[in-house]
Amino acid sequence: MPDMKKVALFLNGEKPKNNPNLEKYDWVVCTDGAYVFLSKSQIEPDLIIGDLDSIESLPSHIPHIHTPDQNFTDFEKALSHIIKSGFIDIDVFAANGLEQDHFLGNLTTALKYKNKCNLVFYDDNQMYFFTNKQTKVDDVLDKMVSLFPFPKATKVFTKGLKYVLNGQTLNMKKNKIGTRNTAIEETIKIHYKKGNLLLFIEL
Repeated sequence: MPDMKKVALFLNGEKPKNNPNLEKYDWVVCTDGAYVFLSKSQIEPDLIIGDLDSIESLPSHIPHIHTPDQNFTDFEKALSHIIKSGFIDIDVFAANGLEQDHFLGNLTTALKYKNKCNLVFYDDNQMYFFTNKQTKVDDVLDKMVSLFPFPKATKVFTKGLKYVLNGQTLNMKKNKIGTRNTAIEETIKIHYKKGNLLLFIEL
């Protein structure tokens, strides 16, 4: 698919209150459960993927891929197909809410694919993603920022946040997390030595 660079992927979580601007995306993909609420919002995806058990009447004019393998979630099957199609920049919508076990499963899948693509989740209030060992984010002045280890991140350093980390270890098991911080500069920088770190940023 030439000249296509960014994908919007809709999952079957809580429907966004405000539809994202899809004009900036080259490809819009949804799982079959997500198609139900997208169609009510008059949003037509470019591809439907999943086990197709959530759609009573499959639209014949929209390409679809049937992936019945129950060993993988529809999210992972969609990610795998998107990456195989040559895309690595993927924004994910409706990943949380409704059933929280699905949400945690989605985060686990995101961690699995962390080094294969650039995944950013969006809900009505935040964007969030697994950071690289060194991460820089622009245009965040005065926004709330949370750093959440998954489950541990060692020697974490930050720049541009109100409450600075200077090499501390964040550990979910020990209730040492970095939530509810604030960006005091337009650009924040985060780096850590080992582990995994989820970064949440207020929209």
